[in-house]
Amino acid sequence: MPENKPVIGLSWEPKLPQLSFGTKKSSSNKEAETSAVYKPSSELIDGLFVPPNDPKKVNKFLRKQVKDTAGKNWFDMPAQTITPELKRDLQLLKLRGAMDPKRHYKKSDLKSKALPKYFQVGTVIEPASEYYSSRLTKKERKTTITDELLSDRKLGLYRKRKVREIEEHNRPGGVDKWKIRGSQSWKRAKQRRH
Repeated sequence: MPENKPVIGLSWEPKLPQLSFGTKKSSSNKEAETSAVYKPSSELIDGLFVPPNDPKKVNKFLRKQVKDTAGKNWFDMPAQTITPELKRDLQLLKLRGAMDPKRHYKKSDLKSKALPKYFQVGTVIEPASEYYSSRLTKKERKTTITDELLSDRKLGLYRKRKVREIEEHNRPGGVDKWKIRGSQSWKRAKQRRH
């Protein structure tokens, strides 16, 4: 009987997949079912993913693996996932020219409704020297720009005044404007006589 000597170190032999010489239609259906990123365990060789030999498939696989960034000149700023809160804040930033009558901004892309793809969100931290002059109190601090603007009393009054002015300007004129109604008709007749 031969003796089994203990194996020192690791030994590994790859299990090569069986080559199938079937029709092309069956192989194309198989490729459509699996993506370049996820492979079922039946297609893995020894639990490892072996990239395809076709250069087009390799390039496609590499393009999927690259992260979406703004580029080297922008320090590889990643593309953000847009949540409803972020979307609302970005829309407010686009319309910031209509918020304050005393502040004027450069014309932006008002016609394009597309939101930016690459941006970053931060928190403003005031220096210690602005403790009394331009610091926000705890009550004034909100989680988003939208919440801050909605809680601002001065901006709310300005917004109401502007809406009232626009409604008065757009109110229909004509016969309805000059109609005399109810008890006021007697007063107006008296005013016309004197």
